[in-house]
Amino acid sequence: MEKSVVFNNKLLPYLLLIPQLIITFVFFYWPASQAVWQSFKREDAFGLTSEFVGLENYQALFAQPEYYASMLTTLIFSSLVAALSLSIALLFATQADKNLKAAGAYKTFMIWPYAVAPAVAGVLWIFMFHPSLGTLARPLRWMNLDWNPLLNGNHAMILVVMAAVWKQISYNFLFFLAGLQSIPKSVLEAGAIDGAGPMRRFWTIVFPLLSPTTFFLLVVNVVYVFFDTFGIIDAVTGGGPAGATTTMVYKVFADGRLGGDLGGSAAQSVVLMVIVIALTAIQFKYVERKVQY
Repeated sequence: MEKSVVFNNKLLPYLLLIPQLIITFVFFYWPASQAVWQSFKREDAFGLTSEFVGLENYQALFAQPEYYASMLTTLIFSSLVAALSLSIALLFATQADKNLKAAGAYKTFMIWPYAVAPAVAGVLWIFMFHPSLGTLARPLRWMNLDWNPLLNGNHAMILVVMAAVWKQISYNFLFFLAGLQSIPKSVLEAGAIDGAGPMRRFWTIVFPLLSPTTFFLLVVNVVYVFFDTFGIIDAVTGGGPAGATTTMVYKVFADGRLGGDLGGSAAQSVVLMVIVIALTAIQFKYVERKVQY
């Protein structure tokens, strides 16, 4: 006869939840509510005086052509970073999952970039690709390629995309590798016995079984490219040249911290938060349907 475990303490679960709820409230809900309230006010650059102006900050925001340009830049930047970081990480994970010599060292080297702060990652890449001092920019000049991310907007976008992808590959690699190692080898062996080649086994067996991991990483990467890439852009290009790499999150900083428009900056942060929440909801509503648990 099996003994059933009965948990009689009804208070303990709530006590265990309280610390996390406090952290969530203090670091998310309270700042978010403050940003929403601040977006309806006009404040001086020091935040000492304020005036309620209703929707004027939003009206002024959507009347700026520069804001729509930052939206387009964010769309291009986020699409490239998410697609490249996920695909490259999946490629590396499939190779690391094989029986390779020095596989432990290979996996360790792949994980290291995740420990680098975004701003430090940006500094490393600008050191390598600085048009006059960069070690990797010299071979480009020898190839008669006029590489200059400080003046060319396309070059600057390529540089920040490479830096952001390099920073995020390690995170995606960890989860993809864990997902691959959880797939039963017997399933792959059965596919091989049935005559399926490596590519066919990957697309018909491995990739569908990785769909929960892929969906989770897709949601995380969207949040990453919209928020956590600020440090890379600030260190590499500062939003330039001529606003070519000014994403929505960087424009929030530039208008609020550098421009002194606290109310307009708060309105931008609210719009950005709504966009990210909407994208996450869309992914859960439509993309999750194709996930095979």
